[in-house]
Amino acid sequence: MPTLPSDTTRPDSPPGTSLRGWLDHLQQSGRLSVIRPGTDLRFQVAAIANRLDSHSASLFLEPGGHPIPVISGLLSDRGWMAEAMGVAPADVLARFQDASLNPIAWREVDEAPCQDVVHREVDLLKQLPIPTHNEHDSGAYITAGLLISRNPRTGVQNVSIHRLQVSSANRLGALLLPRHTLAYFQETESAGEDLEVAVVVGNDPLTLMASQAIVPLDHDELEIAGALHGEPLKVAQCVTNRIRVPADAEIVIEGRLLAHTREQEGPFGEFPQYYGERAERHVIEVDAITHRQAPMFHTIVGGGLEHLLLGGIPREATMLAHLQRSFPSVRDVHLARGGVCRYHLYVQIDKRSEGEGKNVILGALGGHYDIKHVVVVDTDVNIHDPNEVEWAVATRFQADRDLVLVHDSQGSKLDPSTRDGVGSKMGFDATVPLDAPTMRFKRIRVPGEQDVDLAAVSEPAGDDWQQRLAPSR
Repeated sequence: MPTLPSDTTRPDSPPGTSLRGWLDHLQQSGRLSVIRPGTDLRFQVAAIANRLDSHSASLFLEPGGHPIPVISGLLSDRGWMAEAMGVAPADVLARFQDASLNPIAWREVDEAPCQDVVHREVDLLKQLPIPTHNEHDSGAYITAGLLISRNPRTGVQNVSIHRLQVSSANRLGALLLPRHTLAYFQETESAGEDLEVAVVVGNDPLTLMASQAIVPLDHDELEIAGALHGEPLKVAQCVTNRIRVPADAEIVIEGRLLAHTREQEGPFGEFPQYYGERAERHVIEVDAITHRQAPMFHTIVGGGLEHLLLGGIPREATMLAHLQRSFPSVRDVHLARGGVCRYHLYVQIDKRSEGEGKNVILGALGGHYDIKHVVVVDTDVNIHDPNEVEWAVATRFQADRDLVLVHDSQGSKLDPSTRDGVGSKMGFDATVPLDAPTMRFKRIRVPGEQDVDLAAVSEPAGDDWQQRLAPSR
C-alpha cells in the first residue's frame, strides 16, 4: 500500500482536526488495528470492525482486492470523542454547545487534496471499496458519507449523514428523513429541478460530529466544524456543481438528487438494530468522483457503536441547550445506549418547584421527533449509569401521578413499533417531591467508602487463606 501522506495541522490543534492525525493518535495509544490484505467487502469487513468496536479502530488493507483501504471504528467510544475534541469527557457537551452557538464561517481555497484525482466516468463499485454490512442488506452501502446540499434560495448548505445504497454504476438510493435535506429537495422538485449534492467520505472526527448537530434550517454544519477546529474549515467548490466540500476530505462523490424519480432502496440494518424496509426512495445520479492521492474509504457499520455514538453525543449537546433555554434547572442529559442513543433521554434537574419534571418531559419530547421516552431525575442520580436511572424509577415514580403520555405524535420512521413514524411518547417524572420528609428519600451511604485505598488494605487470597484465619501471635 502506498504511504498515506499526513495532513498539516496547528501544533495546538485537538487530535480530531485531521483524519490522518487522528489515526496517528490512535496508533500511538495502541488503538489502531491493521487488517491484512484480502478481507471480503461482503460482511467480513463489518464482522471484524464490530468485533474491534470500542477497543480499536480498523484499517483494512486491500479489502476485496481493492487498492483503496477501508477504515472503521473511528469514534466508537464516548471517551474517544472527548479526546478528539481535546477536552475532558465531562466537558464534551459544553464544548459542542459552544461550537453550535458560535460557528466560524468556512474559508474557500482554490486547490484541495480531495480533488487530486478526478473521475468523470463513474463506476462506484469499481472505483471505491464499498462494503456490504448486515445479513439482509440489499447490497453495498455508503454509510459514513456527509451528504451536503444547498438551499436553492439562500445558498446556505446543510450537512447530514444518510444511508446510500449503490443501485448501479452511477446511482445511489437515498433515505431522506423529514429534515433539512428533504426540505431543500422538495423546493427544487416542485420547480421540476434536481438538487445539487455532494457525498463526502473520509472526514476528520470533528467534522463528522458537527454533521450531527440539531440546528435550525439554514445553519451550515461546516461552520460548527470550524468552531470545533478553532479556525475556519477549508472548503473547495465541487468540479461539477456549486457545493462546497471539506478540502482535506478523502473522497467526494458529486451528483444530483433527481426530481420526480424514485427507485427501490433497502432493506438496510439501521441503528435500532432492525432493518429499514425496502421502499421507493430518492435517487442520486453521480456526475463525478474526486479523491486524494492514496485515499481511504470510511465505513460505519450499521447499528454498531460508532453509528450509535456519532449520532448520540452531538444530539445530547443540542438537546441540553434546547432544554436549558426554557428550564435553567436542567443540569445534564444523556441519550442511553439501551435506547439506541436516539429514543431514550435521561434528564437530570435541580428541581425547584412541583410540576417542573413534567414540563421538562414535554420540552424534551418537542426537542426532536426521535425522542420517545424521557426520564427526569434529581441531581443525586447519575444519568450515565442506567442502573441508577432504573433505581430512581423503581423508588421515586408512581404511574398514577408521575407518568406523561402523548399519543399519535411524530416519531422515528425507523422505529418498527410505530405506524410509519407515528406513535406514542412517554415520560417518567422520577424526582423526589419537594415536601417529602428528609429521611424518606435519603440515599444510604457508608462513610469513607470512596476514600478507601484498596491496594493498601487488600491482596489476592493465596492457597493458605484458611491458615490465615487464625489470629497472628
